[in-house]
Amino acid sequence: MNIYEKLIKKEATLSVIGLGYVGLPIALEFARQIKVVGFDIKEDRVAKMRKHVDPSEELDSKAFDGCDIEFTANPDDLKKANFHIIGVPTPIDDHNLPDLRPLLSATRSVGKALKNGDYVVYESTVYPGCTEEDCLPILEDMSGLKAGKDFKVGFSPERINPGDKDHTITTITKVVSGNDEVALDNIAKTYELIVKAGVHRAPSIKVAEAAKIIENTQRDVNIALMNELSIIFNRMGINTYDVLEAAGTKWNFLRFYPGLVGGHCIGVDPYYLVYKAKEYRYHPQVINSGRFVNDSMGFYAAKQLVKKLIAAGKNILGTKVLILGATFKENVSDSRNSKVADLVCELKSYGVKVDVIDPFASSEVIFHEYGFELTEKPANDYDAVVVAVNHSPYVKLTENDLKNFMQGTENPILVDIKGIFRNKIKDLTYWSF
Repeated sequence: MNIYEKLIKKEATLSVIGLGYVGLPIALEFARQIKVVGFDIKEDRVAKMRKHVDPSEELDSKAFDGCDIEFTANPDDLKKANFHIIGVPTPIDDHNLPDLRPLLSATRSVGKALKNGDYVVYESTVYPGCTEEDCLPILEDMSGLKAGKDFKVGFSPERINPGDKDHTITTITKVVSGNDEVALDNIAKTYELIVKAGVHRAPSIKVAEAAKIIENTQRDVNIALMNELSIIFNRMGINTYDVLEAAGTKWNFLRFYPGLVGGHCIGVDPYYLVYKAKEYRYHPQVINSGRFVNDSMGFYAAKQLVKKLIAAGKNILGTKVLILGATFKENVSDSRNSKVADLVCELKSYGVKVDVIDPFASSEVIFHEYGFELTEKPANDYDAVVVAVNHSPYVKLTENDLKNFMQGTENPILVDIKGIFRNKIKDLTYWSF
């Protein structure tokens, strides 16, 4: 009997290591079909999940109903499982180099629990070769087993999009791979239990790793082009969104838009590919250029606002600015790698007093990550308002709502990063990407 048959008969158990934005939805989907152990190193997060609370605030309590799952922070409990899915974060460090510590730590934990006949599948985004070159030797060393002979390894990249209720784990085609044909077949069938859209069987683990990393690299480069165009058009006095609306009337025009590119995927994954490419003595120019442009846009927006404030006759050292939004994208609580922090930092470097509000973000997390707190109650005498993140509550604001933040201010300024108020502002000085 193979591992897939054992899983569906509940004679084997599946584990998910890392219960964040990626791991928890996967664990719960599988737990509706088979037995699951959900492992996370943070006991406080595990305690919440035992009470049917998603610490990431993506899923409601009903998502836990009818699930055969055991939540644990004890790595010894992984010994109960036979099919392990690792979905921990793969961030970058302060030098934009891959930080594999969470991934390798999770690998060691699984390696200690590994038994003959077990499977290990990685979902964390990595550079091509990482699974077999960096992780597999640790699994072998910790377990004393031999990959291929004693246990199987695969890679199936996550495609979770935080805040997106339409494109979910069950509705997006799943790329799967394995270290041999037997592994590929069992991994594919296991994921087919929950993925209604079906699976794509990649010919190798490296192909699957590369496919994932270029998904986000492609988006990053395309957005970088839009950001660069916005800088050019700004100097020409042309609204970028007007240009894109006109160009978009052609059937094959790609609809990308300028903006702040942060988060744990698009703003991170290209650096993994750049890092690996250098090992092969190639220095990616297009990818690096795109990263440079996108990483600089928060600072660029701040400088443009400072210019507007000076042009309005304001003393920069006495100005107050309100920023709406602190997370990396709309309608999520995730503030990892948020480029709003760059905007705040740059404005403060000019002596501007900055307040930030966000109905989704945690002030404690923001302070821990970036060193500033969210403002509970904004004032009404700001010189400028920056709509940095298009959260639903902000999209619904009217010009009068925005003006209420700037009562009595001469020459009030609105910076609209995402262009959501384009052609709707009459009385405020308006600027957007």
